[in-house]
Amino acid sequence: MQGFDPVAGFGPSAAARYDDHPRGDEPETVAFLAGLAGDGRALEFAIGTGRIALPLADRGVPVTGIELSPDMLAILREKPGAGRIAVTLGDMSTTAVPGEFSLVFLVYNTIFNLLTQDAQVRCYENAARHLGPTGRFVVEAGVPSAWIKGRQYIDVERISPGEVVLDINRYDPVTQILDESHVSFTEAGIRLGPISCRLAWPAELDLMARIAGLELVDRWGGWQHEPFTADSTRHVSVYRAANAQT
Repeated sequence: MQGFDPVAGFGPSAAARYDDHPRGDEPETVAFLAGLAGDGRALEFAIGTGRIALPLADRGVPVTGIELSPDMLAILREKPGAGRIAVTLGDMSTTAVPGEFSLVFLVYNTIFNLLTQDAQVRCYENAARHLGPTGRFVVEAGVPSAWIKGRQYIDVERISPGEVVLDINRYDPVTQILDESHVSFTEAGIRLGPISCRLAWPAELDLMARIAGLELVDRWGGWQHEPFTADSTRHVSVYRAANAQT
């Protein structure tokens, strides 16, 4: 999308609305991640408003975060308990924080917010640098076939008496970039929510992991250990260092 700025895409307006429509699987997400973190520390890439980090910290897991958007970070810092979480403002593909972690995680399709293959590879490499010897890197992302419905298409995202939200999409199979805008129509007017993503299949993500010295341990179709099948619309993939002791 010409002129799209990832930081501006999660600016004041987007940050203020980010928590308005939770997915509903946050408790299952937190339980899954807490099980992997064990007694160790967790690092969340793209921590956002803390919708996962805060309840994970409530379970006793020490959580650190990296976040690109100052506005998302400002929302997090206003929430109760946010003082327990150290957050560094920066790019999750390059920013380093001190120490080793038993868990690094990146959820809600956010790997796709990195708009080149090189940037996505660097993200895997950055995760590997932060993992302890037996640590795990968890990536949750959609399966592209569940998203792509042609070169150009419109989905009805939400309808209520006071609002209609359309998801307007254009996909370029050469760059694997999906440009979309969540367009809200209300009596007050029209609001645009543009975003660009670089979609990647699970197999491509696994190759990125190999480049970073990681290997796939498990892949699930959801946070409750649902089997990953040809009908899965997303995957929860767990990686570890390729030379890790089991």
